[in-house]
Amino acid sequence: MHPTRDEYACARAWAALTAAHARITGQLTAALDQACGLSINDFEILRRLDHEPPPGLRLGVLNSAVRLTQPALSRAVARLEHRGYLARAGAAADRRGVLITITAAGRDVLHRAAPVHARAIREFLLDPLTPGERDLLARTLARVAGS
Repeated sequence: MHPTRDEYACARAWAALTAAHARITGQLTAALDQACGLSINDFEILRRLDHEPPPGLRLGVLNSAVRLTQPALSRAVARLEHRGYLARAGAAADRRGVLITITAAGRDVLHRAAPVHARAIREFLLDPLTPGERDLLARTLARVAGS
């Protein structure tokens, strides 16, 4: 039995999405690393913590926002802490809990990285599109993401 036209359309849509994601991720990774020495995940962790009031976020809450496996997130947080960008402290109400906060150095590197991130997204994702296509892309992806 041969695939249907709809099945081919599904495969083409998926292939285009994954190829676009891989291309943009590669460009974004290179730009952030070159400008600030950050990975995309480092940037996302710092960005999420930048808006979090003291005493910070529990690792588990951060995990749901950043979408890494628990071991990968723990390694990333340890790496960022070692570089002085994050601080960890025990949760007052729970001796096993750990709260993560961004440091002044973390805010500095994030503020240097944000324009690099925006420039790469603009250049590799948005600039090739018309204004109408940008709006359609944003609305479509938000709907697919369930936002």
